[in-house]
Amino acid sequence: MKKIVIGILAHVDAGKTTLSEGMLYLSGKIGKLGRVDNKNAYLDTYELEKERGITIFSKQAILELGETQVTLLDTPGHVDFSAEMERTLQVLDYAILVVSAADGVQGHTKTLWMLLELYNIPVFIFVNKMDQPGVSKDNLIREIKNQLSDGCIDFGQDQTESFYDQLAMCDEGMMGTFLDTGTIGTVHIRESIKERKVFPCTFGSALKLEGIEEMMRCIVEHVITPSYPSEFGAKIFKVTRDNQGNRLTHLKVTGGILKVRDVLKNENWEEKVNQIRLYSGEKYEAVTEVAGGTVCAVTGLSQAAPGETLGVEEESYAPILEPVLSYRMILPEGYDPRVMLPRLRQIEEEEPELNILWDEKLQEIHIRVMGEVQLEILQSLIQERFDVYVEFDEGGIIYKETIANTVEGVGHFEPLRHYAEVHLFLEPGERGSGLVFGSNCSEDILGKSWQRLVLQHLKEKAHIGVLTGSEITDMKITLVSGKAHNKHTDGGDFREATWRALRQGLMEAQSVLLEPYYSFRLELPENMIGRAMTDIDKMKGSSEIFQTDGEMAVLVGIAPVSGMRNYQKEVVAYTKGYGRLFCSLKGYEACLNSEEIIEKIGYNPDRDIENPTSSVFCAQGTGFIVQWDEVKKYMHLEGYLQEERNHSEKSFLHKARYKDENFISNDEIDQIFDKTFYANQGRKSVWKRKREASGGYQRPVSQVIVSREEEPREKFLLIDGYNIIYAWPELKELADYNMDAARTKLIDTLSNYQGIGKCRIIVVFDAYRVQGHREEIMKYHNIHLVYTKEAQTADQYIEKFTHDNSKKYKITVATSDGLQQIIVRGQGGHLLSARELKEEIQRANERVTQETLKLQESDPNYLGDTITADAKEKMKDMVKDMER
Repeated sequence: MKKIVIGILAHVDAGKTTLSEGMLYLSGKIGKLGRVDNKNAYLDTYELEKERGITIFSKQAILELGETQVTLLDTPGHVDFSAEMERTLQVLDYAILVVSAADGVQGHTKTLWMLLELYNIPVFIFVNKMDQPGVSKDNLIREIKNQLSDGCIDFGQDQTESFYDQLAMCDEGMMGTFLDTGTIGTVHIRESIKERKVFPCTFGSALKLEGIEEMMRCIVEHVITPSYPSEFGAKIFKVTRDNQGNRLTHLKVTGGILKVRDVLKNENWEEKVNQIRLYSGEKYEAVTEVAGGTVCAVTGLSQAAPGETLGVEEESYAPILEPVLSYRMILPEGYDPRVMLPRLRQIEEEEPELNILWDEKLQEIHIRVMGEVQLEILQSLIQERFDVYVEFDEGGIIYKETIANTVEGVGHFEPLRHYAEVHLFLEPGERGSGLVFGSNCSEDILGKSWQRLVLQHLKEKAHIGVLTGSEITDMKITLVSGKAHNKHTDGGDFREATWRALRQGLMEAQSVLLEPYYSFRLELPENMIGRAMTDIDKMKGSSEIFQTDGEMAVLVGIAPVSGMRNYQKEVVAYTKGYGRLFCSLKGYEACLNSEEIIEKIGYNPDRDIENPTSSVFCAQGTGFIVQWDEVKKYMHLEGYLQEERNHSEKSFLHKARYKDENFISNDEIDQIFDKTFYANQGRKSVWKRKREASGGYQRPVSQVIVSREEEPREKFLLIDGYNIIYAWPELKELADYNMDAARTKLIDTLSNYQGIGKCRIIVVFDAYRVQGHREEIMKYHNIHLVYTKEAQTADQYIEKFTHDNSKKYKITVATSDGLQQIIVRGQGGHLLSARELKEEIQRANERVTQETLKLQESDPNYLGDTITADAKEKMKDMVKDMER
């Protein structure tokens, strides 16, 4: 049987769920026709959807149309849940776009059309509510052609010469066939639909079951069944939980066969499929295997995320639609936000567009959403699942930043015994293009492995601008130059240099504040047009009269989200309920009151410790800070750009070329180190341990300068992960609810401690009960994690490591297991109980805080104000070395 995956999309209230219900009923899938207003629609399975009469979560149903098995995916229509809809697009073969005859082509309809074009999905259009008074098929098809595409053809008309003539205008091949034969074959029409040159339109009333069978016949006759490769591939588009709390990963198999007990993996995880489910509404069928073209849900994957791909499947697009509003969550009095956070992460897995953020300084939870309806749904979900009533503040707009000119950003990180310099070329991009990273650097200047590392550091976090501290976007960032040292550079040095180069460039650039804009359609009585246009003008928006019939009028235009977000309530009030406002996200544009917003936010980039704009240089054996506007006077490499600026406003002309002959050599860097670090030592250091270029983070090293005979053994701290989790009360409480959250909190704590403890930390977790599990060793920031192999406990791993390495290294083991303590002592290792480890971490943190405060009080320009925690610890070690 042929298999096709079809999604139904529409703006809110267009009748999309009603159409789905009609298709299921007429195909024989269901015996009774449900209705949204009766709260018994087959695909509205959640109580929240039944209560509100809207689709919130995408659903699946399987039906047969002749010899074609159709997997029907019903998607949300409300703009607040657009991201849920967009994730579903990644697995569609075809789409049905529903247009309301009463409303015409809405702003959100055009957003859907743009996304369908982006994902290259062929489209069938169903014009619903043709039973409404005053609607005209001719006017509607004309509007659809004007607003969407000339390829939108009425397939309900007779196949006459006029019909073929319209088709012929869509494609040269069909034109040639029509001129030769006077007709066009079905095969040719199918291909044109598949290639998005033709978009069949049918008309009807879903509520009255009119036109639905005609649409289904059109689909069956004109779809082309996709072919799939024999190698396994899949796209993950959704994560949910069933009534028993089991985590379900929804995916489409795009190649090969998926079987129960198969092991699936990507770069970050490897897990086994326990069950395969084929859902249709609330019910599902458990199967042992599925082939290409099947949409299913699997259990057993605890780490898979929407948007990930498996096997031979290519990487998916990053979502285009994103939250534009931010709210602070207000918890009940006395409720610990750290307890709520892991619970919210569960919901975030299912709804990634929520974007839940934790503010460590303020100890607050912030939520980013598309709109207020989404916020209300989240509030209901938290109440339903966790029996906690939360509230939100008034919220604010999510701003972004970009640049208006091209600049070269330079970052230099050269405390003692470390060296890295990075030059980045920053260019403004088109609106909506996001961040694009690339390299245009010769490998003769900077090795390929170092270049990959720089690009990795650019991608590994969300970078913020210098106007308001908002995320940057719409820029092309290119690595154009850099330098490493063959002995004195590790991966963490390039992280520092890369991030500082970007920040330095932003400080030099002409930054622009961006704010989100809505496209809107406002329907209201004609005598209210003046009031509405005045309101929109005050919002700094623009509008025009789209149509009027003497009683009602339609305004269309764009306006900032900041002004339009609460306007619906005003419209209802001044039109006495006759007005309707439809909004869809247009994108980000320049903020018209940027000075006011910048002053209100009050961001100071020079005091942002986590995102320094300065660079670190070294002279006379001492590291020192150079502020962003002086960095290019101190940099060791020739600048990539030779600027010729036209001083007229907003006009910049740059010429760029490499100066290979002027780049600093490794020998010259050695001379710098000899004149600075070694100048006062009287002898050479033995600090020559080899560094791996692939390291993503700074590795701790012993900074003590000794003779070869006195060289100390490197320190290792081995930690029995689960033992510590269950020994620390706050982690045990968290683990009882969410072990992943407890593990993450433990390893984050240890990662922070590593920079202070000056030892290599290995955290060992049991995986001995996992059948077939292989030993895994992975890097997490600046520490290592070990998951033991099948039949090996953490105790056994630690015992073996201590036995094999106690003579080479100074090993300390942290555990509260009495038997393990006896074994470790017998192997020559040192011990820390869980309580002692916790106390040591607390003392270390307090010590650093006190030292930092003292240094800041003694020197207002103290270096520590502008460098990250890892860099601070390295600098402290260097000072101690100099004192020796």
